[in-house]
Amino acid sequence: MSVLVVFGYGPGISHGTAARFARDGYSLALIGREADRLADGVARLKAGGVDVRAYRCDATDPAMIRSTIATIKADLGTISVVLWTAFRNGGVTNVLASRPEDVERVFDIGVRGLLTCVQEVLEDLKSIPGSAILVANGALGEHTSQADTFSKRLDVDGVSLENAAKSKLVGILAERLREFDIYVGEVTIAGSVKGTATATPTAIDPAEIAETFSSLVKDRDRTRVRITEPASA
Repeated sequence: MSVLVVFGYGPGISHGTAARFARDGYSLALIGREADRLADGVARLKAGGVDVRAYRCDATDPAMIRSTIATIKADLGTISVVLWTAFRNGGVTNVLASRPEDVERVFDIGVRGLLTCVQEVLEDLKSIPGSAILVANGALGEHTSQADTFSKRLDVDGVSLENAAKSKLVGILAERLREFDIYVGEVTIAGSVKGTATATPTAIDPAEIAETFSSLVKDRDRTRVRITEPASA
């Protein structure tokens, strides 16, 4: 049976995508730091007859990532798809007022954590036809003046740097893993998502994002897709 690992589980993108892949017969491993959030997700998915388990893990800790993935393999078998929605939230607001040592830490999850995860599941992915690495990202990392302006206005320079570096890592991984027929794809979200704390009245439906991820895995013809909230266009 195919296994989807969701790193950074939450009620928005990751839940919607997990539910979508479950409809295609995937078993699910939900990974996050908050026990209550994980328990709620498991309960909601199991109510629909989904084979799902939860694992607590801090995505800033490479050793814990490796240990968690080893446990999932023992519990569920070979991993076929990874969905990475974990990200560093806050910490660095204005880079000019931040210590360089603190700025370094904005890459703990989106770069170091993601890369650790990829390295740990790589042999599994090589052995499974149709395997994939999927990454959800934010538009603040885009190389545009508009994104830079929003970063300053919202005081989220750290998030912007993490988004940008994560997107570059996605592209590099896509090139390096193509020879193994491992698909790597990123969906960039320009706006808010329904079901999350920052959702606006025009927020993007997680089901739309989930369907995009599902299509990317099946079509395997694009590395990056952007989804825009109507009010953010």
